[in-house]
Amino acid sequence: MIRYRGRGGVEEKPGPPIDAGRVAELFRLLGDETRTSILYALLEAGELSVGELAAAAGASETSASHALRLLRTARVVRSRREGRAVFYSLQDQHVRMLLELAGTT
Repeated sequence: MIRYRGRGGVEEKPGPPIDAGRVAELFRLLGDETRTSILYALLEAGELSVGELAAAAGASETSASHALRLLRTARVVRSRREGRAVFYSLQDQHVRMLLELAGTT
């Protein structure tokens, strides 16, 4: 239920179910500068390789790979293999909207 103040006092309306654990995990992931830099690089470019993401984040490829593994496990980014190369992109519009919103403040 979502509570809000209407003309007749406080009213309740059913809202979408909230997975508080998933939301908390997403914000925890955004708390790391390397992971956040990687996400913003993906927001701008759409799809990048590990090496390109490492350069954009100012991190080693090992550090970027570790960050990407965490982001992929949390379903924030997705990967696509092309031969030996792996390319990453944002998982969905929800992540994109959150990053755009956070960047405007």
